[in-house]
Amino acid sequence: MAAYRWKSFDENEDRPTKPRRYGVTEMRSPLYNLFSHNVLQDIFESMGEYVDGLKFCGGSHSLMPKTSLKEIIDMAHRHDVYVSTGDWAEHIIRKGPSAFKHYVEECKQMGFDTVELNAGSLGMPEETLLRFVRLVKSGGMKVKPHFEVKFNVSDIPRGGDRAYGAYIPPAPRSFELVEDVDLLIRRAERCLEAGADMIMIDADDVSKHADNMRADIIAKIIGRLGIEKTMFEASNPRTSEWFIKQYGPKVNLFIDHSDLVDVECLRGRNLGIDHASVLGSSYFLL
Repeated sequence: MAAYRWKSFDENEDRPTKPRRYGVTEMRSPLYNLFSHNVLQDIFESMGEYVDGLKFCGGSHSLMPKTSLKEIIDMAHRHDVYVSTGDWAEHIIRKGPSAFKHYVEECKQMGFDTVELNAGSLGMPEETLLRFVRLVKSGGMKVKPHFEVKFNVSDIPRGGDRAYGAYIPPAPRSFELVEDVDLLIRRAERCLEAGADMIMIDADDVSKHADNMRADIIAKIIGRLGIEKTMFEASNPRTSEWFIKQYGPKVNLFIDHSDLVDVECLRGRNLGIDHASVLGSSYFLL
């Protein structure tokens, strides 16, 4: 009889073991669907070696009883998984600077490791953002500023077959979506100088569709900030595959829990889109 064994991820020498400075995988917490305590526990026990962080998105942690929230945070810590607040601070800042300081102190008491600051949603001057970065750092936690990249959709070449020489009407330009990427990078650089640990890039139009990826924008961001200091939100498996193919297993990704296994297989073997999830023939060794 043929004996099978599961592939070994230890053969990848480019990605260190936890705690990692690069090749980080941050997983989305309950948001679009509710996780039971057992589901999270199963993920950590079976794939905890490949989960670096757990992020509470959309303020989901604010809806949970503190006892349940503390149980999840403690369970994550037992598996060497850091816990991030997600971009919820903008709702607190409306109550004033003192409320934000109290929020940081409460996050520390609950056991959160990272506070995320959404620079776009906060809508504040740069100096105020930098002051909040320093406040979080002085509170003994890591801070991750969150930036969005927007660009004109009409700048993406249209695909599809068409007759040679056929007239293609130009797409209407929507100038409100255009953003100065150099300005974004300069703001991110100042946040890093102020003590930020990593920059989260919500690429949205840039990375939502892998077929229309603006590789020039991604390359400029990584070239200026460094691959260790940037994390990209990968909204679907094809986007994750694009990032890993382009930048290898060292790229930091924020993904949905359902993509975790596929992403780690890609990191370990740099497989293509036709890897048939995790049960292709290349995963079994005779």
